[in-house]
Amino acid sequence: MQLKTENHKSNTIKENLTIFDVITRKINQLPQAERNLPEQGSAYVGFNAALCGLIANSLFQCVLNMAQALIAADLPMAVIPFLTTNTAYKSFVNFPSNTGDLNCETCTITENGLVGLAFGGLYPVFLSIPVTGGLAAWYESTLLLEKGNILSYWIQVSKPVFRKMLFLIVFQTVFAAYLGFKQYKLLTKALQLPEPGREIN
Repeated sequence: MQLKTENHKSNTIKENLTIFDVITRKINQLPQAERNLPEQGSAYVGFNAALCGLIANSLFQCVLNMAQALIAADLPMAVIPFLTTNTAYKSFVNFPSNTGDLNCETCTITENGLVGLAFGGLYPVFLSIPVTGGLAAWYESTLLLEKGNILSYWIQVSKPVFRKMLFLIVFQTVFAAYLGFKQYKLLTKALQLPEPGREIN
């Protein structure tokens, strides 16, 4: 039974790699301007996530009266959201699209939108709470709650930040969904092209 399972997994991997190679060859036939979206879409969403992280971090710094170690707070809030969102986009969008697992327009748009919402919009805001909060506690820039209902305290502190970040979070979600729509159209166009080196009869 275990041998059959391993053989099935091996066949599935080989099949995915074959499909991946075929789709990649077809995408490479597209003009360079059109290939930029599948190749760099993850970077676009990642840059937006980094921007969301920097803005959220700045807003929390204002709320917590932080004026020290701004570079130490800003650097991880730009780098970590970019890397995380870039990786998530490649894992949940690019790879499934290139292996044929994400092959319906609605699924692609929804998947992109969810990645944009979760990793590109909400994650940078939530990440800025421990980063800025930890530095605020270290430099004692504001009086932080040490006892009592800490969760309620941070919810209260975060409310004005989330209200101001709402537009950016929605924009990131819509932008990622739009990229999904464009990427699906490009993939459909690429799949209609003949295999390289083959002539159409």
